[in-house]
Amino acid sequence: MTNSFGAKDTLTVGDKQYEIYRLSSIPNSERLPYSLKILLENLLRNEDGVTVTADQVRALAAWSAHDVGHSEIQFTPARVLLQDFTGVPCVVDLVAMRDAMDDLGGDPQKVNPLIPVELVIDHSVIADSFGRPQSAKINADLEFERNRERYQLLRWAQHAFDDFVVVPPDTGICHQVNLEYLARVVFGADDNGEGMPQAYPDTLVGTDSHTPMVNGLGVVGWGVGGIEAEAAMLGQPVSMLLPEVIGLKLTGELREGVTATDMVLTVAELLRKTGVVGKFVEIFGPGVANVPLANRATIGNMSPEYGSTITIFPIDQETLDYLTFTGRSPERVALVEAYAKEQGLWHDPDHEPEYSQIVELDLGTIEPSIAGPKRPQDRIPLALARHTVEHLLADPTADVTTLTALDDAIDDTFPASDPFLGEEDMFEPAAAVIERDDDLESVPWPSNPQQLTMNGQQTRVDNGDVVIAAITSCTNTSNPSVMIGAALLARNAVQKGLKSKPWVKTSLAPGSRVVTDYFERSGLTPYLDELGFNLVGYGCTTCIGNSGPLPDEVSAVVDEGDLTVASVLSGNRNFEGRIHQQSRMNFLASPPLVVAYALAGSMHVDLTRDPLGEGSDGQPVYLKDIWPTGKEIKEVVDSCVEARMFTEGYSDVYAGDENWNSLPVPEGDRFDWDDSSTYVRKPPYFDGMGVEPGTLHDITGARVLAKLGDSVTTDHISPAGTIKRDSPAGTYLTDHGVEPRQFNSYGSRRGNHEVMIRGTFANIRLRNQLVPGVEGGFTRVLPGDEQTTIYEASEQYATDETPLIVLAGKEYGSGSSRDWAAKGTLLLGAKAVLAESFERIHRSNLIGMGVLPLQFREGENAESLGLDGTETYAVVGIEGQDQVPHEVTVRVQPDGGDAREFTAVVRIDTPTEQEYYRHGGILQYVLRQRLEA
Repeated sequence: MTNSFGAKDTLTVGDKQYEIYRLSSIPNSERLPYSLKILLENLLRNEDGVTVTADQVRALAAWSAHDVGHSEIQFTPARVLLQDFTGVPCVVDLVAMRDAMDDLGGDPQKVNPLIPVELVIDHSVIADSFGRPQSAKINADLEFERNRERYQLLRWAQHAFDDFVVVPPDTGICHQVNLEYLARVVFGADDNGEGMPQAYPDTLVGTDSHTPMVNGLGVVGWGVGGIEAEAAMLGQPVSMLLPEVIGLKLTGELREGVTATDMVLTVAELLRKTGVVGKFVEIFGPGVANVPLANRATIGNMSPEYGSTITIFPIDQETLDYLTFTGRSPERVALVEAYAKEQGLWHDPDHEPEYSQIVELDLGTIEPSIAGPKRPQDRIPLALARHTVEHLLADPTADVTTLTALDDAIDDTFPASDPFLGEEDMFEPAAAVIERDDDLESVPWPSNPQQLTMNGQQTRVDNGDVVIAAITSCTNTSNPSVMIGAALLARNAVQKGLKSKPWVKTSLAPGSRVVTDYFERSGLTPYLDELGFNLVGYGCTTCIGNSGPLPDEVSAVVDEGDLTVASVLSGNRNFEGRIHQQSRMNFLASPPLVVAYALAGSMHVDLTRDPLGEGSDGQPVYLKDIWPTGKEIKEVVDSCVEARMFTEGYSDVYAGDENWNSLPVPEGDRFDWDDSSTYVRKPPYFDGMGVEPGTLHDITGARVLAKLGDSVTTDHISPAGTIKRDSPAGTYLTDHGVEPRQFNSYGSRRGNHEVMIRGTFANIRLRNQLVPGVEGGFTRVLPGDEQTTIYEASEQYATDETPLIVLAGKEYGSGSSRDWAAKGTLLLGAKAVLAESFERIHRSNLIGMGVLPLQFREGENAESLGLDGTETYAVVGIEGQDQVPHEVTVRVQPDGGDAREFTAVVRIDTPTEQEYYRHGGILQYVLRQRLEA
């Protein structure tokens, strides 16, 4: 490292010395927000004069709160966090890279993660069985049956790769495991190697959008697509523009009865209104000390729901207390405190850094809330929930047709744990959330009760009734206070003689085994079980759509009556179609309120005024009668939750159960691909690759695969959701002997490029102007007129050796960062995408896969140039060049018309991107770098 600013120094903690890079070496750095100080240290420590330059350090040091987005820096994360849906393709690509390394005469062992990589298998368990003592075992066995091939690959990778660990299934949710065990906050305490250890802030990128949950610990980290994660694993930095930083100033403290969920729903509403998409949010002020760590993590977790990159709390005494509470070593806690104070990273409530904007929130104004029925930021005060639901049911524009259309769109475009940040109006309901000040008179709502028999009992289900009540997801299950609160409420309800309504599917899916440990120790498990909240597994279940089927009797009457029924869950996502295809209204709520709604069985019950049911003494029981006090919750938490639970619970975190350990693990440093596998296939990225990159070529004789409009998102492009029987992917699976009931989802099959290619551009809301008036993944094989699927067209073009391009409008590739949006584009045969403008990360991902991003010149587009997409295209000016020029000529030959030309801008913006494209993609570039190492 070049150390241009003389930042390299030492720090003594106890009897141990650490090497550090002092922020004080940069004048006026104390004015910077906490998060930017972390990035500044990252640049100082990684300055090599090539990838990270002194100019980048100066640009960050000169950060202007109100004039950002001009300077680009290279961020080098300390580690990578993967979950299994998004992590499997990363592993598949690394395995294929090892094969390519061997084929090129290199050492396969050189293909290894260069920074720690931690993969947590948490997205595959489904709540098929519920309400039974053996439900967790049944669901775990089904999970292994469905995902055996994927898990075998991950078990092999755990042994074959250095710095790569796998947390087996049925252990916990990646974010909770990260918070309770994996996060270092400051690296160096565990370094017992030769020489002086280096102390530096823990930073990460993760392939799950809720990675910012760890921001609650003061750790900078956010979600990225698989391509960026793979690059980071292999030592490539993450390119980013300096962001705006919004300061959220907290004052006051929460009132009695207000939970972490109430707080985060209020924050989500506030920040969504403020407008923080793509920005950093930083919490500061005198109220910070009053926010427990678990609540901080809940707020960080919800960052994707209001669009910020991170929502971070600085390090303070609460951080240290949590690290001690969760069993971190005294050496680590001491290092975190000393390092934070030495580097100006310790929270000072009287110090106000420079922020782009400051928003204030008095914690004392927060009240019990839920959010829904379709967006996390649509907060509804609990006292207004009944009225709001009845208005939504009564409003014909928010009823079945509107909701169902949206339902289908999200069901087919929503992979697990990717945020939807597509067209804004897609989530604007005609009946928006009814604000507190509105005059909420009772309205007649469409009642259509359906009779059914459950467990020998005659009952009925109507519009607005609750059919799913799930304590689930990383959002809340990491918080002992709300989990103990739910269990105490269950105890109080059982003691009063209340039961969950028979039509409600109840489930408990904690984020780690520590939760069930303290439930057992507190003696509260039997009460949860009595109400049907038996353990269904440790992982993301209901929140990502792994809620499993409704009971047959309930499912039948919901369809027969075309009912608008509801789910209530303690998660972070409630978009329609995501939770369950039959649940059109989905509400986020705290775990205690989930239990309360299971008891009530309907959204028509006003929990603040109406009884939940009749007690064993014949008297009505109200929520206030069974709601535990804060003092009561604290007493149970203090007496039953101990540090040893975390140290013991995580002592064998990588061991796994009998299912995991019985998987056969192939020997050797190369994976034994199974050609019959429908989950894991060797990708073709390295086919025909040479030791040296080939020469650059013009693109000639190209046809348009799809002509698209504005705001086409990665949700429109990327394969996601359920696999339809009659889709190209469904046909492929059927041809390979897979029955439709075993199709699983695109997310689970991300390790099979054959499935994913067939699902690219297959979104049912895609509008390809080559087939006007048609929605879905269809196109024409030009110059013909016959309509076919985009995949089948690409096959015909490949047979004819015809290269392809995609035409698009503004903001192409906006939304969440998805690797398969770029991978699928390449594998369909697209050589270039010509758009009016690009979303930054998707543009980068296209280059990372060797696809050329071209942009119309300012003021021009397909329409102004008279392009209808039926022409033949050539992109010239590249042939024989060392790098792609800033502009190229596009020659257009209409069928039977005169040829014409126009100039397009090449959106390869940095020298590093030029290298990626010259090598055919980032994977090929890294492989050749490793080959020379």
